[in-house]
Amino acid sequence: MSLRVGVLTGGGDCPGLNAVIRAVAKSLIRHGQCEVLGIQDGFEGLMAPVPRVELLDWQRVSGILHVGGTILGTSNSANPLRDAATLDQVAGNVRMLGLDVVIAIGGDGTMSLAHGVAQATGIQCVGVPKTIDNDIAHCERSFGFDTAVATAAEALRRIESTASSHHRVMIVETMGRHAGWLALEAGLAGAADVILLPEIDYSVGAVAAHCRAREQRQRYTIICIGEGAKARGDALTVREQVTGSPDPVRLGGVGHVLRMQLQPHLRSEVRTTVLGHVQRGGDPTPFDRVLATRFGHHAAELVLAQRFGEMVTLDGARIGSVPIAAVANVQRKVTPEHELVVMARDIGVCLGD
Repeated sequence: MSLRVGVLTGGGDCPGLNAVIRAVAKSLIRHGQCEVLGIQDGFEGLMAPVPRVELLDWQRVSGILHVGGTILGTSNSANPLRDAATLDQVAGNVRMLGLDVVIAIGGDGTMSLAHGVAQATGIQCVGVPKTIDNDIAHCERSFGFDTAVATAAEALRRIESTASSHHRVMIVETMGRHAGWLALEAGLAGAADVILLPEIDYSVGAVAAHCRAREQRQRYTIICIGEGAKARGDALTVREQVTGSPDPVRLGGVGHVLRMQLQPHLRSEVRTTVLGHVQRGGDPTPFDRVLATRFGHHAAELVLAQRFGEMVTLDGARIGSVPIAAVANVQRKVTPEHELVVMARDIGVCLGD
């Protein structure tokens, strides 16, 4: 069997994307005698009047396993579902290129777009989950998350040394719009004293009381807060709105909001550091390199078995798959009874409630 396969990376970049591209291409070339085309800049490459693609041969994907970002480029604003004309353009480009299937590597937004395009045009898709937020449904852990946790945890440890020296309350804001996995695991790994998550609205009074108690003991406090967290009764902290994007709301700045909320209640000076896109950058950890390679290899297996319409998943230690339809427009969030939340409370971490 010989197939022509398109590969795209959508949404925000993250460490491990190149490892997936490498595993997909090498597995299909070696075992399926397939031709693999890289689609540039996510769905944007298929929305152009002339599709933007490149041949992913063995040489092109060699030497990229450890490299962060994506050699194909990506876009988190491309929306192939925005109107009928755009959908027709995408479908026409897929036919012109002779693609039998498109492997879409991305988060819940990319999976939603892939599902919508497949439903509207009949284009066959296979999904590979990617997110530093670790919020894709039916997938226990996605590549990129381990690297982002390591980056954020290191930042927390560095912040602690200056917090201790100056006896300050230091707030570190991580990514995580609607799911707090990154703030939770980074906060635990970085020994944060307070961890604030999008899933648990915080009480300013409770956080201030925890900081005041520490003023009497250690004389400093480390707070890790996800960008989607908010005080009870408050709205999300929106940085900007992007017109035409599938996900137009951009969050950011809640760490500064929290600083202004806490400072009147504390003797200690309160400072905020927003980690931002540094969490997305850099080379993937060895764990993410291996996981991304496993995901890419299994995506190739799904293509060769013509099991289209499925997304690769990780359940425990086992690689498997679920229908993309089960993932589209669904997010995996931290629950109050999750073992990490229970553990955090038991070791004295304040979760703001």
